[in-house]
Amino acid sequence: MKAKNKIPEFLTEEDEQKFWQENDTADFIDWKQGKKVRFTNLMPSTKTISLRLPESLLDDIKILAHKNDIPYQSLIKIFIKDRIDNELGHI
Repeated sequence: MKAKNKIPEFLTEEDEQKFWQENDTADFIDWKQGKKVRFTNLMPSTKTISLRLPESLLDDIKILAHKNDIPYQSLIKIFIKDRIDNELGHI
């Protein structure tokens, strides 16, 4: 197996970005040795979307959110995340 090159030290993030735009990570990292990890405490970046819901459904969500003392948009995210985890077998 070919020896991997050493990743250089970078003075700025801009230098590092430029380097990786011009170089293949496979020349520096043996991806076959990689392991799957989860960074559970990171704040994910968010994207604003428009979602049309029937008013009665939104009213029910707001009632449930109020009962749980959380913002209704947070409750929607919890519901979506729970369903995705269930569907993908993460639970």
